[in-house]
Amino acid sequence: MGARAGESAGLPEPVLSELRRTAAGLLADVSSYADDMLEHILDRIPEAGADDDLRGLTLGSCSSNLEAALSMIRHGIVASAATAPVTALEHARAMAARGYSVDVMLRFYRIGHAYFTERILTGVTSFVPDPALALAVVADLQRFAFAYTDRISSEVASEYVAELDRIQNRARAARTDAVRALIAGDRTDLGQAERVLSHRLTGWQTGFVCWTERDDTDLARVGTAVGVHFGAPHPLLVPDGVQALWGWVSTTRAPDLSRAGVAPLADRLPPTVRVCLGTPAQGPGGFRDSHAQALRGQRIVELADLAAPVTPYAEIALVDTMSGDLDLARDFVASELGALAAQGRREQEERRAVLAVLDAQGGLAAAAEALGVHRNTVLQRLRRAEERRGRPATERIAELHAALAMAEVLGPVVLAPASAHH
Repeated sequence: MGARAGESAGLPEPVLSELRRTAAGLLADVSSYADDMLEHILDRIPEAGADDDLRGLTLGSCSSNLEAALSMIRHGIVASAATAPVTALEHARAMAARGYSVDVMLRFYRIGHAYFTERILTGVTSFVPDPALALAVVADLQRFAFAYTDRISSEVASEYVAELDRIQNRARAARTDAVRALIAGDRTDLGQAERVLSHRLTGWQTGFVCWTERDDTDLARVGTAVGVHFGAPHPLLVPDGVQALWGWVSTTRAPDLSRAGVAPLADRLPPTVRVCLGTPAQGPGGFRDSHAQALRGQRIVELADLAAPVTPYAEIALVDTMSGDLDLARDFVASELGALAAQGRREQEERRAVLAVLDAQGGLAAAAEALGVHRNTVLQRLRRAEERRGRPATERIAELHAALAMAEVLGPVVLAPASAHH
């Protein structure tokens, strides 16, 4: 309502005078009305009396809003000029701090408006004996009360949301500070850190990183799916920008991070998301180390453009350790593999055959089963690989295994173009 109380209804001056006289009469007993309104609200919203502070703020909001509205009517001030009283704004902040929903808070105003209608307006006849005049006064008071309540409830709702944002920002900042302190290895009050993070730091800690190239992916849902897979439905999640998420799972046992163990998780992930899992370790040190491994694993996954949705760090730890300097890594692979260090289908088949034999500790049958080919095929590929390498597979076995592992994971990053050896 943009007009002053009474003017929008086109009431004559005698009615306007009676309206303002009525408002002055109600103001004289505003404290009593506020006490009564508080009890009216408490009967319908018990949360309003949850503690003495909130009860006091509720009473203050009742009193200040009644006084403000009636004063505006008395002095002919438009409802659009109303601003929320300080106590009403503080009441909104208190409701947000106690975790009540905005709907509960707005019920205060709906019930307060109902009280104004039921108690105050029905008692107007005691101030205005003339029934026709009383009806006109009541109608205009009701219009003003509706406009005032609508405006003030919008203001306090905005303040509630703003306070909720402030609370959440403080909580996020505290969580981020606690996480960074743990990652840095700073001396930390573990009990306090656990309370701030809502995360147990005494069990097995498995750090993980989720990332994507899209801005519209719900990485929090992905992080929760990782936690659920490992039996922790509420993992600790910390966004790292829009396209990445850090996470930790705390469990009483070390989770199974084998390829078979993570396969069900991989099946549930969006195709655009990649996840790297750090090796589980115990306590705050495990929190830090597993996270560091997950980040290092992310580097290898991105460097090699690995297609697997989920990569446990243990599978690429050797490659990570040896690929800090890529120039040295390329030289090492070339030195150990010779002509086998080239891109190409045959070279890849031969490298995989040698790697399978080494993993099987020289067993051709086990290597053939792992590769899904005949034993003789493995033997033939092994012999060709030795020819390309220029030395037998039994020579410098540890170095050969490391070079093959890097070639398998990093591929073109450490291998020469196919034409270089053809």
